[in-house]
Amino acid sequence: MVFSSMVFLFAFLPAVLVLYFIAPKKLKNTVLFVTSLFFYAWGEPKYILLMLASITAAYVTGIFADKQKYGKSKAFAATLAAVIWNIGLLAIFKYSDFFVTNVNSLFGAQIKLPGLALPIGISFYSFQSLSYVIDVYRGEVKPQKNFITLGTYVALFPQLVAGPIVRYIDIEKQLGERSFSADQFAAGVKRFAVGLAKKALLANNIYALFNEIAAADSSQLSVAAAWISALAYTFQIYFDFSGYSDMAIGLGKMFGFDFLENFNYPYISKSITEFWRRWHMSLSGWFRDYVYIPLGGNRKGRVRQCVNIMIVWCLTGFWHGANWNFILWGLYFGVLLLIEKLLLKKVLDKLPAAVSHIYALLLIVIGWGIFAYEDTAQLTANFKNMFGFGGLPLWSAQTGMWLMQYLPLIAVLVLGSTPVIKQLGAYLNEKCPRVYQLALEPVSVAAMLIASTAYLASGSFNPFLYFRF
Repeated sequence: MVFSSMVFLFAFLPAVLVLYFIAPKKLKNTVLFVTSLFFYAWGEPKYILLMLASITAAYVTGIFADKQKYGKSKAFAATLAAVIWNIGLLAIFKYSDFFVTNVNSLFGAQIKLPGLALPIGISFYSFQSLSYVIDVYRGEVKPQKNFITLGTYVALFPQLVAGPIVRYIDIEKQLGERSFSADQFAAGVKRFAVGLAKKALLANNIYALFNEIAAADSSQLSVAAAWISALAYTFQIYFDFSGYSDMAIGLGKMFGFDFLENFNYPYISKSITEFWRRWHMSLSGWFRDYVYIPLGGNRKGRVRQCVNIMIVWCLTGFWHGANWNFILWGLYFGVLLLIEKLLLKKVLDKLPAAVSHIYALLLIVIGWGIFAYEDTAQLTANFKNMFGFGGLPLWSAQTGMWLMQYLPLIAVLVLGSTPVIKQLGAYLNEKCPRVYQLALEPVSVAAMLIASTAYLASGSFNPFLYFRF
């Protein structure tokens, strides 16, 4: 089940909201826990036992990771067990085919691929469970003694499928005590509507352009078309993923939670360093706190810092998928970040804002060109086309048709990638608050919900990019 589906919007979510708000306070976590397990089981009932096993592992290892009660050695052993469990799950269910394929290729072996289906959201809930146990070991949080409460944290359906990665330390108090208000619920509905519109109306439609160009005959292609395709994917992945994050944050507010932001208009960045401070902030923060800093961060000299950065970015790429293009994508950004840190920072600071913005966007689009193709032949062919080595003309009649057809949508996507709309809303709210709050905002939210629902009801193209992560 995904948020952008009719069954979620008109069956699951209304039923959960009714159950949640009629339940007494002490049973609200139970309602969320049980309904989250149902949400997870809807798509993959056979993996509900895996989810329960992960929760149990986090519960037990979290209790024994308390150094004050069990001593450092036992607490360390419990934390190590949590690391082995969670990383082991990812190795088996997400990466086993990748490892076997590469062993077969390198050594001429004929090991049969396991062919295991990827459990939905495993990359997110494994990292959340692991961060909880590590934080207990560090003494930053106390072990959660209530299984239902911890299970609610791990399985919470608003952020289970596509994040953001919610750290236990950030919602520990909210799991035990949450306040509810009509204003908070309304804010959640508004945020959910924005995310749904991003996903259904923007991401899905621009992804159709990417697919059209990817499937087109070479006689229709051009260098410009290859760049338009990369640009389409650049918009699609942002509006898809940030849309799901918006929906998760909005759903959290409906149930009394305040999740941290995951995106902050990354495409207005003027450097790759700034981009990664704005893109998928929960993942960047996780790798910083649980990999980069424990490896030594920048505390052990410049060479060690550079090595640590490359390790983090290799892992960041690999986290996204079991394929070499994701590792290459991670290393690509790791190298760019090192170049900026060691050589370009002062230069970028002195450049005109427009120039540094174009520099960052160009490198970002190229990066998504790497990310988009898991097939090595497709990846190579696409980059040959982008840089004029594919034997294509610079322009074609079909390129012009694609551009004219999608130009209004691209204009909306450009505008939506900036804070202009948000700033306009804040301006109108300041200048004419009653008109904005009683008319403009409710009408806008209703329009987004109606338009998104109509699109989904029509059975139109509705892919979910982050299922594979």
